Amino acid sequence: SYVLLHSSRKTFSNVKVSISAQWTPTARNSGSPAFSPSETWEDNRLFADAEGATLFLGALDTIFLFSYAVGLYISGVIGDRLNLRYVLSFGLCGSAVVEFLFGTLTEWLNFYNIYFYCSLWVLNGLLQSAVWPCVVAVMGNWFGKSGRGFIFGLWSACASVGNILGAFLASSVLKYGYEYAFLVTSVVQFAGGVVVFFGLLTSPKEVVSPEGCHRPLMSDEEEEGDEDDEEEVSVGGYYSIQQPPSDPKTQAKAIGFFQAFCLPGVIPYSLAYACLKLVNYSFFFWLPFYLSSNFGWKEAEADRLSVWYDVGGIIGGTVQGLISDFLGKRAPVLAVSLLLAVGSLVGYSHSPNDQVKNAAILAVTGFFIGGPSNMISSAISADLGRQEALQGSQEALATVTGIVDGTGSIGAAAGQYLVSLIESKMGWMCVFYFFIIMTAGSILFITPLIVSEVRTMWRDRQTRTHHL
Repeated sequence: SYVLLHSSRKTFSNVKVSISAQWTPTARNSGSPAFSPSETWEDNRLFADAEGATLFLGALDTIFLFSYAVGLYISGVIGDRLNLRYVLSFGLCGSAVVEFLFGTLTEWLNFYNIYFYCSLWVLNGLLQSAVWPCVVAVMGNWFGKSGRGFIFGLWSACASVGNILGAFLASSVLKYGYEYAFLVTSVVQFAGGVVVFFGLLTSPKEVVSPEGCHRPLMSDEEEEGDEDDEEEVSVGGYYSIQQPPSDPKTQAKAIGFFQAFCLPGVIPYSLAYACLKLVNYSFFFWLPFYLSSNFGWKEAEADRLSVWYDVGGIIGGTVQGLISDFLGKRAPVLAVSLLLAVGSLVGYSHSPNDQVKNAAILAVTGFFIGGPSNMISSAISADLGRQEALQGSQEALATVTGIVDGTGSIGAAAGQYLVSLIESKMGWMCVFYFFIIMTAGSILFITPLIVSEVRTMWRDRQTRTHHL
C-alpha cells in the first residue's frame, strides 16, 4: 500500500522541472515576431518566470503537508475505531483519483488554475493521511515487540521503494509529457486500493485455519493474556476465534487523542520527528530539482540518480532497527546516526559534479537520515502505541502513529516553503546549513530519552557484572 502511495507522491517531485516549464512563458528569440494574439499562445502561463513557478511549487508542497498533518491527527483516531481495511482502501483510491485530476486531466483539458491546484492538493493530503496510521496499526497487530526494530526497519523501506518505483515510472514516460507520469502512477495506486479492499487481513484474529492460528507472527509479552480472553470454536473442521461474552464496560476501548498525546515519549519523539521529517522530505521533494538545476543534468538523469538516497534509507532503517533490537533501546542508536548525519550533510553540500561520486555520498546521507526517519515513523511509533502505560488497552496504535507522523508533517510542511525561499534568496548552500540545524534540533529533543536509556543500559550492565 505505501509503496504505491509513495510512488505516486514521488511523481510530483520528479516532474517539477517540466511543470515549471509548462507554467512559464516559452523563451524565444527577441528578434522574432510576437505570436498574436498573445492570449491564445500564453493561456496556460500561470507565472511570468521560473522563480514564481518554483515558489508556487514549494507552496504546494507546504499545502499538501499541512493538510496531510491535520489529516493524520484525525485518521489515526478514525483508524482505531473503524475497520482498517475500509479506511486504507478509501485513502488509496481517493488519492489516486485526485492525482489524476491534478496532473493528467487538467493538462488534457488545458485547464490551469492556481486555486484549483491548491484545493486538489489539500484534498490529496487529507486522503493520503489515512494510509500510514492504518498500515502501522496492521503491522502492529501482526508482529509483537520481539524483533520489531528489524522487522519494521525492513518493512518501512516501503516508502523508499515507492520513491524508487515512482522515479523509474515517471522517468520512463516523461518524454511523452508530465501528465502521463501522473496517469501511470495514479492508475497503479487505484488498482492497489482495490486489491487491499478485497484481500487485506488486518489482524491474525481474522485468520481461519485448521491450526487455529490467531496469534501474531512474532509473539511476545504484549499478547500473553490474549489466549485467556478467547476461545476456539470448531466449525466444520476449521477453527475460528470468538470472543467470550463479557461486560461491555470491561472491554478495551480506544483511548482519546489527548490521552495518547500525553503517553510517555510521544511528545519528544514527535518534536524530533518534526525536525527530521523536514530534512527527509526536503530531499524527497527537492532532490531531483536540485540535481537538475545545480549540476545541469537532464531531468530523467536527476530522477534516476535521486534513488540512491532511498537506497541508503532502506539499508539504514534495516541495520539501525536490528542494532536497536540487539541493544533493547532505540534512542542511543538514533543519536549516533543523527550525529553522523550532520557530517554527511556537510559532505554532500560540497559534492562534486560527478554522478558516481554524487550517488555514493547521497547513499551515505540517506543511510543516516532516512534510517532514523523510518525507525521513528514505524518501530518507535508501534512501541509507543503498545507501551505499559496503556494498561492493557491496545486501541491506541493508529492514534499514536497519527500524532507522531502528523507532528512530523507539520515540521516538513513549514520546511518546504522555507527551502524554496532560502534557495531563491541565498542559494543551495544555505539550504544545507538549514538542514544541519534541523538535524541537530532532532537530537536535542530526544536528549532526555537518550540519557535515560543510556543510564538504564549502564545499570543493567553493572547488575550483570555484580552477579557474575
